[in-house]
Order: sequence, then structure tokens, then C-alpha cells
Amino acid sequence: MKNTNILIREMEAYAHEHSVPIMEKESVSFLCDWIRKHSIQRILEIGTAIAYSAICMASCDNQISVVSVERDDERYAQAVKNVQKAGLKNRITLIHQDALEYEAQGKFDLLFIDAAKAQYLKFYDRYERNIPIGGYIVSDNLSFHGFVEHPEIIRSRHLKQMVRKITAYRDFLTTDEKLDTELINVGDGIAISRKKAEKY
Repeated sequence: MKNTNILIREMEAYAHEHSVPIMEKESVSFLCDWIRKHSIQRILEIGTAIAYSAICMASCDNQISVVSVERDDERYAQAVKNVQKAGLKNRITLIHQDALEYEAQGKFDLLFIDAAKAQYLKFYDRYERNIPIGGYIVSDNLSFHGFVEHPEIIRSRHLKQMVRKITAYRDFLTTDEKLDTELINVGDGIAISRKKAEKY
């Protein structure tokens, strides 16, 4: 089992070298503090990448278990190696599947969404049933490098479409009566939504 801090630095270097999107350091630090404060134990993560955030979250407390879903072959293979290096195979379950096809079983304290940005609402709709009343949905990258707050600077049509979908998802989180959502200005923008009622 490799020292977690050393492994995390190695993963950060790997992500930078191979252009793998991982959580910003400020964001993962905030999230880990929040997880400890709210005594989160069961986490469902959509978007493993190389297991950077899964390992960080599982390292918050030895009672935490994470189920993490990743469809990309290369990233999944690297995630498996990293989880093994971290000695967390007994608490991190990696699922190699498209998250829009995976069927999660049971209930989780936290649904963490950090995958294809244009699909966030679909991910929410698919996995909301796995979060009980009082549970949480945390969504990362809701500022999307500042483009959500400043769409006027976007030139790419594809980027405009993506930002519109992220904005629509943010609007959904903050207006849906079944959710109590707080937008946190940390890293690339995080939303923390607490589920108040079952979906009708």
C-alpha cells in the first residue's frame, strides 16, 4: 500500500501529463472536509477517470465506501492500478460501464457527479432514486472555467451548447422543489443539493 499523499501527487502529475480532467485541489479539499463534517459513508461517483477523487474521498474516513463508474477503457485501467496502489480495493468498487446504462443497487449518502458535463441532468435522473431523503447530490464543474458566468466570451458553437446544458442543470438544481441546493464558489464551481422529498 503506497502512502496516499505520495500517490495523490503522482496522480496529479499523471493527469497533467495525459490531459485527464480531475478535480481541482481546492475543490477536493473542500469536498473532503464536507464529507467528514456530514459523516458521509456510502458514495456513488459518476466519472472515475483515474480514481483521483474516489481515492481522496475514501481516504477521508476508513468507514467510507465508494462505487465509481467509468466507461473509458484507458482511464478505467489506470484507476484499477491506482486503487490497488492505495490499498483501497476493499472500499472502492470500480464499475467499467457507461453510467447511462449502469444499474446501481441500494442507497447512498452521496451521489457525486463529475463526468460528461452535457449529461448531468440524465445522470441525476438515473441515480436520484438511489439517494434517500436527507441524502446529497454533489455536482462539480458548474462554472466550467468561468464560461457559465460569462457566456458572451464563447466563440465555439459546441462550447455554447455545452454551457447551455450546464446552465440548465444549475437552474434545475436551484429551482426544483425536491432539492435544497447551494452553489459553492470553490474550484470550478460545486453544487451541493440535499434531497427533501422523493421524486414524484
